[in-house]
Amino acid sequence: MTEITLHHYDLSPFSEKIRLALGHKDLDWRSVKVEAVPPRPLLDVLTGGYRRVPVLQIGADVYCDTEVIFRALERVKPTPSLYPTGEGLSKALSLWWDRATWKPAIGVLVDYIGEHLPEEFLRDRKEHYLGYDISKDAMAPQMPAYVQQMTAFAAWLDDMLGEQPYLTGDALSAADLTCYHSLWLLRANCGAEAIDSRLRLSTRLTDWMDRVAGIGHGTSTEMTSDDAIAAAKAATPVDGFDADDDPSGLHFGQRVTVTPDDNARVPVTGQIVAADAQEIVLARDTDEAGLIHIHFPRAGFEALPA
Repeated sequence: MTEITLHHYDLSPFSEKIRLALGHKDLDWRSVKVEAVPPRPLLDVLTGGYRRVPVLQIGADVYCDTEVIFRALERVKPTPSLYPTGEGLSKALSLWWDRATWKPAIGVLVDYIGEHLPEEFLRDRKEHYLGYDISKDAMAPQMPAYVQQMTAFAAWLDDMLGEQPYLTGDALSAADLTCYHSLWLLRANCGAEAIDSRLRLSTRLTDWMDRVAGIGHGTSTEMTSDDAIAAAKAATPVDGFDADDDPSGLHFGQRVTVTPDDNARVPVTGQIVAADAQEIVLARDTDEAGLIHIHFPRAGFEALPA
């Protein structure tokens, strides 16, 4: 099997859920650390300019967004599955959690550590990523609302758990990794005791977090961005996903743009080489890395004729 490479940075909660997915599947992987703030010129070669992190690379196949990364890992190693009770509930719960908790979680985070965030990070998130100011002073007026929202959502997770060990049943799923990550971000950076008290996290919920954390990250080896480019150039796209069933009538060979529909709205342009209702793949030919196939999920993205 071609090496699995994850482009990520330590503080990224979305990277944490993929690191845990790699641990869940007991996979060996190469770790390429990228900057939290662009530019990331070598990563842009692989992604066509997509600016969110993490990005998964398997040879000359590149996966953008955690949902399609999960799907790729299922193809690489189906067992243990990230969807033990089926995809629908886990995917719906994951999409809701990511979007509903992102802003309130940032609000709580900056209340504790906002003064330590670099100015360039704050400026980038305002001007190029989120579209709003996440500095401590800017978020402060809404702090009661952010705490209220996170407390309510955490209570919903507690109720979902009931007497079962994981959110969708007896086995860990992608939903657990997603719903874990923003709480992990807060507890890891603001102090577990402080967050547990402020958000009224139950023992049942923190025990669940301990079970998820216990999965670990698998076995990783450091790799440079230059080496990742070289690996892509030495490979050809070989992912097993192959479909021509776009629900909107897009077709093979058509030039399209794919853009996130919520934030970091940087379009990636390429030619369609595979598409169905869940995934679309664009081909891009690059001088630095040769032919690349870039994979995106359909939920949360807009694929439109270029």
